[in-house]
This record gives sequence, structure tokens and C-alpha cells, in this order.
Amino acid sequence: MNWSTIAATAVCGPPVPDAEGGWSVTRHADVTAVLTHPDCVVPAAPGGPPGTLAWLRGAVSRFSGPEHHPARRAIGVTALVGLDPDELRTAAARLTGDEIDRAGGRLDVMARLARRVPVVVLADRLGLADPPAAVPAVVAVAAAYHPGVTPAAVARADRAVGTLLGLSPPAPPEVTANRLGLLVQACDATAGLIGAAAWQVLPGPQAAADRLGPSAPADTVGRDVRSVPTGDLLAEVLRLDPPVRATRRVAGAALRLGGREIAAGAPLLLRFDAANRDPAVFAEPDRFVPGRPGRALTFGAGPRGCPGERHALALATGVVDVLRRRCRATDAEIRHDPHPTLRVPTRLEVITR
Repeated sequence: MNWSTIAATAVCGPPVPDAEGGWSVTRHADVTAVLTHPDCVVPAAPGGPPGTLAWLRGAVSRFSGPEHHPARRAIGVTALVGLDPDELRTAAARLTGDEIDRAGGRLDVMARLARRVPVVVLADRLGLADPPAAVPAVVAVAAAYHPGVTPAAVARADRAVGTLLGLSPPAPPEVTANRLGLLVQACDATAGLIGAAAWQVLPGPQAAADRLGPSAPADTVGRDVRSVPTGDLLAEVLRLDPPVRATRRVAGAALRLGGREIAAGAPLLLRFDAANRDPAVFAEPDRFVPGRPGRALTFGAGPRGCPGERHALALATGVVDVLRRRCRATDAEIRHDPHPTLRVPTRLEVITR
């Protein structure tokens, strides 16, 4: 399946075949079925020379086949068990306040906060020697972590992996790789969540629906969200404007899915952005309703669901809590990185108040 041709939007419906023998899966129930099906597997990364991006991708649980995934996932889970989400949230809020104080009156949320604060806080708790120095390296690796990037991006990521290895505490290579994988996975996805939340809920000169664009919920205009807990806001942002739009699986055996016969070996593109707006699960799915019932699939489900969901949400909450208290939006246009599966703003300027 050619990831560079993924459509910008998808509508819920039965699985749809593509010209290359793959399937696009859009309904909440069907996406959940694939995520939890033992025969639907992640395409394994082949690995590469030690200390390179290919080595990192080949060693982390995210891109591991079923024979390696449980042990590698356990490394990440063990590293996260010792981290208190409440402490992460407090640390992220404190660092966010410091960055806003230094910024002077106007700052780019993405560069100063969204791509920096979660990585610094998490890198410090994972024992990296110089957490601020890890930020540009993690960003470079994250930019090349998914398929379809340029050779220049891979070369930058190779150098960045070397930098991160030099900052990491001594440990077996597979342990180090999976601890670094936590940082990389926390980078773009958490940054995208923070950026989307700031764009959608910060007060500013425009009505919220004008800022949201064509996907804006009708009842957002003039909606007062000041009393809504940040956790509820983030949950609804994850559903309505997910930073991770899709993920991949391969049918390891023939199966029937959503009334369709899927052949063994067929690639499956799971559209979180469509499944999160499935009217069978979410009433009036295009409306922004914090605290609504139902769970978005943005963090996945089943044995490969994100092990750091609580930690990522705690880091994002710490940043967004402070933004809500101290900043307001501007009229500046928002743009997003041209990535086939991630939705991350490139720049988001706010004004302190």
C-alpha cells in the first residue's frame, strides 16, 4: 500500500479495496476487530547496522513481529511503570510556565512547547544525560520513523540515533532501543495533540469554528469551555482531530471483516480519523462534545495498544493546562506537516495574557 497516496479524509463504511490489493478500514467496529485479531500483524521492520535508524526500528516493539513483540513491549512497560503520570503532568506544567515566562509575550506553541516539553520531561525521567540536548535528536528520528521518507531524512536520523545512544544510560542494546522508542513515539503524536488542543480551545479573536475549518462542529461557535477539565477536552480532540490518522496491519490469514473476504497477506490501512467519527459509536460525530461516552481509537487497542497512553495524556495535560490559563490564540493561519498518517501543526503562534 502506497502511504503517500492516503486520502486526506475518509468516511465510515465497509472495508474498501484499493488497486494494490490492500484494504482501507474505516468503521469503529472493524478497526477494533483488526487491532484485536491475532492474525492481523504489524509489518515487521527489517533492522539494520547497530546505531542506525534501521537498527532502532528493527529493535523496538512497535515494528516487531509477533515473535519479538511481547518481550520488547515489556521493556517499555517496565520503564513506564516507575513514572507517575501526576508527577509528569506537574513537571510539564512547570516547564511550560518557564518557557512562557522566557518567551516575552508571544511564542510558537509547537517549537517552544509541544515538541520540547514532553520530550525533556520524559528524557529526564528515563535517565538521559542531557534532556534538552535530546530534543533535536528525538525530533530528527521521529521525522524519519515511518515509511516513505527521503534519504536525507534517514541520514539525519542515523546521526540523531547516535546522539541519543551517547546520552543514554548503560543498558543492553534492546533495552536502550525500546526506551528510546518511548521518546520517539511521544514526540510527534503528543506534539500533534497539544497543537490541536491549543488551536481548538484557546480563546482568540476568531470564533472557534472559524479556526477549526471545515471539520468544525456546529455547536463550537461561542462555546465556553473554560470550566471543562483539560482531560475531557483532550479526549475529544483525540477523537475529532487525531494526531495519528491511521496505522497499518497485514492479514496473516484469510478472514472475513465487515462483510468482506480479506485474503491472507492483504495490507490493511486502519483509519482512526474515520473510525473516531463513526455514527454507530458517537452520536452526532462531527460535534465537539467534551465528556461524551465512547472511546476514540487514536491510541490503538488490543495487545499493541499504546502502553504510554496515560503518560502521554499527563504530559499533554500539563502543557495545555498552562496554555489555557496564560495564553490566547492569534489570527495566524495554521499549517500541518505534509505527512500521510500524522497530523501535526508546523507552527502555532499564541499571545500571553
